[in-house]
Amino acid sequence: MKNNLFSRLKKNKSFVAAQTGPYINNPFSLMENFFPSAAEEVELYSALKNSVPIISAAITKLVHLTGGFKMKCSKEIYQPVLDEFVSRIDVGSTGYGLDRFMAVFFECLLTYGTAVGEMVLDENGKVVQLYNTPIKNIKLRRNPAKPIEVQLCRFNGIDTEPVKYPDFTVMSTLNPESGEIYGKSLLKGLPFVTSVLMKIYNSIGQNWVRAGALRYAVTYKPQNDTLERGFAKDRALQIASEWSNAMNSSGTKDFIAVGDVDIKVIGADSQILDSEVPVRQMLEQIVSKTGLPPFMLGLSWSSTERMSAQQADALTSELWAYRRILTPVAEKICNMYLALLGLDATASIEWDEITLQDETEQARAKLMNAQAKQIENESGGEGD
Repeated sequence: MKNNLFSRLKKNKSFVAAQTGPYINNPFSLMENFFPSAAEEVELYSALKNSVPIISAAITKLVHLTGGFKMKCSKEIYQPVLDEFVSRIDVGSTGYGLDRFMAVFFECLLTYGTAVGEMVLDENGKVVQLYNTPIKNIKLRRNPAKPIEVQLCRFNGIDTEPVKYPDFTVMSTLNPESGEIYGKSLLKGLPFVTSVLMKIYNSIGQNWVRAGALRYAVTYKPQNDTLERGFAKDRALQIASEWSNAMNSSGTKDFIAVGDVDIKVIGADSQILDSEVPVRQMLEQIVSKTGLPPFMLGLSWSSTERMSAQQADALTSELWAYRRILTPVAEKICNMYLALLGLDATASIEWDEITLQDETEQARAKLMNAQAKQIENESGGEGD
């Protein structure tokens, strides 16, 4: 396999741009959203993140809770080379380091259900950059030769074509349904709930604009006097002008009128609907999709709310499920880097420990385990 790989590199060394990047040299590139590359869902889920801050906060929180990792080389002598790559690899505008690439990759996976990345090589066949591919730039389809395989394609301005070097790409899908090649977004099922929530927020904003910026109804009632009725229109215009001057004044200004003038606040008798219950119902649906406790997202629905041991175990299991999806991606990148250097070694990932409980709870748990172990040792010694 290595010989075939290096023979291809010798034939074509122009790895200076990401092959899954946007096709910007063709005027028809604007039509890419019309191709079935889940573009409509991409726009929808992006709008959800931008419209509801709690959704964006939940995704960011999951990325952070998944934790950091270290790459372990099978041969100790090559560990410094691997460490240098993991910490220094260019990730474009995202920054440097494999962890930054994985963070953006994981965020894309949670948001859109599918994430694609690429190892960009230089003319010498060395990995010099990691590229997070925008999901709208690619399309997944079945391989005509092997229908069981998924083929990664890019839009070339007119049609979609398979990428030339799929070995240098990485891809993950989140909980794909049976027979499907695209994954399911963490936000799947939330568009309707979010639309209801946004309608409530929009109505709240409109009501407060009306109630906060008071509007007045100024009514002039002319007397039965014939002379006064004849000048009713002129007096109404004069009252309107004076009232406008009084309201637009930067300071406090009195309004003086002659005759029977009645002033009322428009909508003062109406009552603004209580939105706490419906908003909480919608937010509960959103939080349930994330798998995070509400207080982690700043929702204090209970004065004594805290994470129980059962919640911590459930969330830990969820995070490990995400880690199992991300593990092959990081290992493939590092193994490809070592192979291209001609090093006979492999890389494996070591995830940091997940700690969700309070320090006090952790200390208490360690104490109880130590006491239990001591009791077991003492009982074992007495038995002897």
